[in-house]
Amino acid sequence: MANRRMIAALGLVGTGAALLAAFPETGAVAQPIGRPVRYGLNGPELDGCTPYSEIRGLNPRGDNFVSVRAAPSVRARELDRLGPGRRVWICDEVPGWAGIVYGPRGSTGCNVESPIPRVRPYRGPCRSGWVSSRYVTPIAG
Repeated sequence: MANRRMIAALGLVGTGAALLAAFPETGAVAQPIGRPVRYGLNGPELDGCTPYSEIRGLNPRGDNFVSVRAAPSVRARELDRLGPGRRVWICDEVPGWAGIVYGPRGSTGCNVESPIPRVRPYRGPCRSGWVSSRYVTPIAG
């Protein structure tokens, strides 16, 4: 509860800002606040998300997955893990991070393949989150 009061006092509630603040009373460090993946950034004439991409470049002798995070930060909450060959759409980008949308393995019905009239946060039906852009390779679009 003290963490929420501090965030509210800083005026960051609902802004989507990535907050990394130490809380001396507990010694805990807050995770970045989630940042929704936006789609429609290509304009109203182009698909909501492009390009269709694939997870590649993972170390098969390491953990062999990329973490999907709630915000473009290694400190953000992990939402999922994707392995090599997984297909995703790149919808949003910030330096070093790709905002992706992905469905169940082999699914393409995420409703991002058509133009949308304005930029907005992606809310489904598929999953979304942020991954390190170095592991996402465009394959179409």
